[in-house]
Amino acid sequence: MDYMKHALSLAELALGYTSPNPAVGAVIVKDAMVVGVGFTQSPGSPHAEVMAIRQAKDRAKGASMYVVLEPCCHYGRTPPCVKAIIDAGIEEVHVALVDPNPLVAGEGVKQLQEAGITVHVGDHEEEARKLNESYIKYITTGIPFVIAKFAMSLDGKIATKDGDSRWISSYESRHYVHRLRHTVDAIMVGANTIMTDDPQLSARRCSGKGGKTRVQPLRIIVDGRCKTPPTARVFKEPGNTLIVAAQPVEEKKTTALKAAGAEIVELPGIEGIIDMEDLLKLLGNRQITSVLVEGGSDLFGSLFDSYLVDKVLVYIAPIIIGGEKAKHTIGGEGVSKIADAIHLQDVHMENSGSDVLISGYIQKK
Repeated sequence: MDYMKHALSLAELALGYTSPNPAVGAVIVKDAMVVGVGFTQSPGSPHAEVMAIRQAKDRAKGASMYVVLEPCCHYGRTPPCVKAIIDAGIEEVHVALVDPNPLVAGEGVKQLQEAGITVHVGDHEEEARKLNESYIKYITTGIPFVIAKFAMSLDGKIATKDGDSRWISSYESRHYVHRLRHTVDAIMVGANTIMTDDPQLSARRCSGKGGKTRVQPLRIIVDGRCKTPPTARVFKEPGNTLIVAAQPVEEKKTTALKAAGAEIVELPGIEGIIDMEDLLKLLGNRQITSVLVEGGSDLFGSLFDSYLVDKVLVYIAPIIIGGEKAKHTIGGEGVSKIADAIHLQDVHMENSGSDVLISGYIQKK
């Protein structure tokens, strides 16, 4: 049995519940038998290693542990996992990925070794890195991991000339997006998307029988001129909605939105255009580790022009919309030369119902 693969599968169960902590799984093995498993609980609750040790009880003594991320060695909301491992009498620890958190960063491995525990590092390292890519970006830069997701036709349109966009992508693709929404801290759209599509921006079909998850991502509306209608469906959904407007904002515009349940944040802006880097720094200060951006073209353009996108998910539907006035995907300034185009790396293609999903990471300058 691949015990680290098992630990990774356990860590996936924690996605969407642990932020700003990483999603970690742990497996304890003794005499070729799994005697304890665990995954990270919500912030302030036990980490994966402790959960596995509690299940293993006395059987942890002399056993081996397989854990997705280097055990923490500092006191935070919970005591250090390194101490729990040493106290449990575990003799060998397999670590997939060293924790890039400056408070850990190899110190956890060092303390385990100093206690006489054999430590192996690097088993399934790349899978562990991708599983916690949002945490890694956040803990090393202080700003969230940004995913740009959109669906388009074969000819690159996201809506018809009359603005109709339901539905370009297949049912399977939309179902996957709801699972993705469940794993991120926030969903971001522009005000025009709210006014045109009136989306719910909630994670659905993730808790059985098509229900909504008990933890909803923060909804962020980038609305420089504060024109979001208070009657928008987002205000009727569970969870919180943040409207980011450009300074200064007329009080009469914010009064109704606050009454509808929105939080208003004002940032410096030029002619109603928000500096997206300032916004991401603000979100980082709020411990938002990941943001899923779902439109529209102006918002995408601003993010891509500034190289603030980390990952791209594009659903291409086998349809042709046509029309010069039909809406396109990405606005902004763009590039003047093909040589300056934004490139993706680590590109993957897969089928999603009748669509093709292309994913990849932005190749930074």
